[in-house]
Amino acid sequence: MNKKVISLLMCGVLTASMLIGGCGQSKKHALGVNAKDTGKVIILYPGEETDEMANFINNELNPRLKEEIGEEVELVYRGWDQYWEQKSIMLAAGDEIDLYWDGLQDIGPMVNNKQCQPLDELIEQYGQDMKKVIPDTQLSGGVVDGVQYGIPSAYAPSSGMFQLVCVRQDMMDDVGMTDIKTADDLVEFAEKVAEAHPEMSGPADVIYKPLTRYFQDEPLTWCSAGDSVVYGEKTKKAYSYFESETFKKVAQFNRSMYEKGLYRDELTTNYNERDSRMQQGTYLWVEGSVGKENEILSSVRANAPEAKLKSYLLDPEQDKYITACGGEVLCIPYSAQNPIGSMKFLNWLYSSKDNYMFAIYGPEGENYTIENDRIVLKDPAFGGYFYEWMFRNVNYQMFTTDVTDEFIDSYTHWDDGAIASDVMAFHFDNANVKNEATAIGELINTEIMPILCGYVDYDEAFPQMQQHLKDAGMDKYLAEVQKQLDEYLASK
Repeated sequence: MNKKVISLLMCGVLTASMLIGGCGQSKKHALGVNAKDTGKVIILYPGEETDEMANFINNELNPRLKEEIGEEVELVYRGWDQYWEQKSIMLAAGDEIDLYWDGLQDIGPMVNNKQCQPLDELIEQYGQDMKKVIPDTQLSGGVVDGVQYGIPSAYAPSSGMFQLVCVRQDMMDDVGMTDIKTADDLVEFAEKVAEAHPEMSGPADVIYKPLTRYFQDEPLTWCSAGDSVVYGEKTKKAYSYFESETFKKVAQFNRSMYEKGLYRDELTTNYNERDSRMQQGTYLWVEGSVGKENEILSSVRANAPEAKLKSYLLDPEQDKYITACGGEVLCIPYSAQNPIGSMKFLNWLYSSKDNYMFAIYGPEGENYTIENDRIVLKDPAFGGYFYEWMFRNVNYQMFTTDVTDEFIDSYTHWDDGAIASDVMAFHFDNANVKNEATAIGELINTEIMPILCGYVDYDEAFPQMQQHLKDAGMDKYLAEVQKQLDEYLASK
C-alpha cells in the first residue's frame, strides 16, 4: 500500500468521528435512577495505563471511595489514536461502560446516536454537591432539547478555544524569538530551529484551527455540526468550511510547510497522535488551549528536562469568543450498568477540594505538598493521576510552583472582554441528514484531511474534492444546519 493510500485511510479519524457521532445505538435501555447500584463504576478512559495509576486506583482511591460512597472505579483504557473510534464501537455494542469523556462540541451527535442517557434525575438525587461548584450556566452546555445529557466538566476560562498554539518556549529563546503572532512567525520559528537544532523533529501538529483564526475574514465558530460547518459570528450564517477561502489559505500554508521540509509526513498519516508527538520532547508546537502548557509540561520534560512551554494566540488583537461551556463533557451511556454509581463518583470528586485534589494528585505528602496555595511537586515529572483538564474547576484549581505569577494573572483574567458566541449552547440534530453526515465523514477521511493538512496540493485536488462534497450532500447538510440555527437564534 503506497504512502498516499495510507494517508487517506489514517488521517482525519478524529474529525470524522466528531461529524458522525456514533455507529448506532445500544440495544439496552436507559436504566434510570432506580437501577441497581453495582458498586463498581467502569470508566472508558483515553490514554495508556501506567503502573503508577493502577497502584493509585487499587490501593488508594478505591479503598477511600468504598468507605465514603460505597463505590469503586475500574478504568478501561483506549489509546489516543483509537479512543473515539473505539468509544463509538463499544457504545454501539452495548459494552458495560458506566462513564466516558468526550469533547462537548460532540454532544449533539452523541444524543442523536443514543450514546448518552438523560441525567436530570440522577443529578437531582445524587449530584447536588457537584452543582455547588458547577453552576447551571455551565451545565446548560450539556442540555439538548431541554434535557441534560452531559456534564460540561471543565469550568474554567475558555475563550479562544482551539485557537492557541503551544510551543517550545526554550527553543524560541534559543533562536532569539520573543513572540508568535502570525503564520510567518511560525515559519520563522520552524526554520530557525531546523537550522540550529537539526536533531529536532519540527512541528507536531498542522494546527488548522489556530490557523483558521489567523486567516479568517470574520470570526468563525465550529457549531456542533462536525468540522465541516462553521458559523460566521458577524454574518450570522453557517458556511461549508471546506469550501471557504479560509480553508484554502490554511491548506496552502500547510502545503508550503511540507514543501519547505518543515512538516513530516506523520503529521498527516498519524494526525491523531499530535499530542503524544509533542510529549516526546523533540517537537516544536501543537494546538494549545488555556493552560495546556502546564498540563503537558511534565510529560515533555520526561524526555526533554530543560523544556519550557508557552501558548500563543495568533492575531491576538482579534476578539476572543467563548464558544462552549468548557471543552469537555462527561456522559453516562444507555448501556451503563451503574449510572447511580457514576453520578455518586462525580459528586464525590466535586464535593470538596480535598477530594478533587486527591483524585488528581493523590494523598498530600506522597507526591506533593501545598505551600502558599501552590502545589510543590516532589518529582517535577509527576503529572498527576486523573487528567486535571478533564475535571478542571476554578473553585478548586491550584497551580504548581513552576507556574509563573504572570501566567496565573493572565489565566485569571483570560475571559475578560471575551464575547459569548451566539451558538455557545447550540446543538445540531442531524436526524434529517444522517446519510449525508456519513458520506461527508467518509470524504473527510479519504480526501479532505490530506488537503487540509497540506499533504496534498489544494489547487490540484480541490475541484474534485468539491464535486465529491456536493455529491455527498453537503448543500443539503448545510441547509439543515442553517435552518436549525435560524430557529435557535430566533428562540433566543
